[in-house]
Amino acid sequence: MPEDGSIPATELVSAMRLLEQLMPGKELESSRPSAPHTVYTTLVTLWMLTLQRLGAGKSLEEVVKEVVFNHREILPRNKRVEDAALSFSSAAYSGARQRLELATTEAFACRVCQSLIDLSPPAFDGRRVFIIDGTTITLSPTPELQRAFPPATNQRGETVWPVAMLMVAHELQSGCALPPEIGAMYGGKRTSEAEQAKAIAQRIPRGDIVMADSGFGIFGVVHALVQGGHPILFRMTKSRFKSVARGATLIEDWEGRRTYQTRWTPSPKDRASHPELPADAALDVFLHEVPLGKGDTLYLVTTLPIKSETAAEYYSRRYDVEHDIRDVKVTLDTERIRARSVDMVKKELFTSLVAFNLVVHFRRQAAALAQVPPRRLSFTEVWDTFHHFVIDKEPCDLATWSARYDEALRLAAKYCKLPNRPQKRNYPRKAHPRRPKSTKFARPQSAKNP
Repeated sequence: MPEDGSIPATELVSAMRLLEQLMPGKELESSRPSAPHTVYTTLVTLWMLTLQRLGAGKSLEEVVKEVVFNHREILPRNKRVEDAALSFSSAAYSGARQRLELATTEAFACRVCQSLIDLSPPAFDGRRVFIIDGTTITLSPTPELQRAFPPATNQRGETVWPVAMLMVAHELQSGCALPPEIGAMYGGKRTSEAEQAKAIAQRIPRGDIVMADSGFGIFGVVHALVQGGHPILFRMTKSRFKSVARGATLIEDWEGRRTYQTRWTPSPKDRASHPELPADAALDVFLHEVPLGKGDTLYLVTTLPIKSETAAEYYSRRYDVEHDIRDVKVTLDTERIRARSVDMVKKELFTSLVAFNLVVHFRRQAAALAQVPPRRLSFTEVWDTFHHFVIDKEPCDLATWSARYDEALRLAAKYCKLPNRPQKRNYPRKAHPRRPKSTKFARPQSAKNP
């Protein structure tokens, strides 16, 4: 393997082969062995789910035809496959998707993510940094999904579309994303971002740093993460920062940047919101107050003994996760997952992250070729190049495929660069109307509104 940690194209026969390296098929099949005549084995089904997401939500029929025409080599040896007698019907694949265990899909997504993360060096003093953030997606309006993820309500009553709240964690250096935590946004069993942050922290290796926005900079969340073995670097609201800094020891004051050290204890409101906190709960933290110009100030809390400029520099990378969330939701179109059951929604979400991480890995290789940071390459354009020049191609031998893969890397490195934009440009935030959705499953309109 090269010193930069990338996997050379000559070691790949297709993206399927990469997945086999990251999660051997024998390991997957051992959890639920397939019959000898089975075409859609566990690994094949997982790959086809990933193909659907790489195609921004291809239908079952489309992905079956694509595999039969272009990726027959991923199928197991079988008389129907060898005789080219495999049906184009999606019924068998649909059944395989249903039989696929959710735990297996989640383990597969975790294994792929961790394997790709391991190919890049840690970002901070031998430790990795994970950025967490929350987002929402709307789902198909089936009764099961509406019960699990209740729709929003307005002045006219309950709306149609189920709303799921996701908590995501992206590794800073590689850009890869862990499988998300999924919960209800509304209803009696709705989950809070704080609860989801605690849950997703369990996916993050102990000792790695967690970074998040001010919505998570509260005692209950920080205490849970620190108890779980994670150093933290969180933003705080001004009012909470001033409250915690009251009585703190000033240890640095230079050019307007101030650093304090204090022992943070929960307020009565914190205890009311988090009754599970122990009676002696307390955290030794550093507080950084960093002027940003134009009257703005960055308020940070961390358990790391670092300078204020270092804290601010690392926190500036937090905004990367917002671009990554947009790429997952918009480019890979997880906003329109077609699954009609809770388990299938989760399976498609987990394989969406597999697809995302594969494209991120390809972008990293192309960026190394172009000698630019990976985020200088457009995710959308890189995804389009990867899809059309690597995935959407007829079967070929190893030499041809390797040449095709290398050509795709060269094209991505040359043509997918984002333009150089002014560093200090600033545009006011605007509200944009949501993209129109199909009304196929919507409630019927009244007779007077044809």
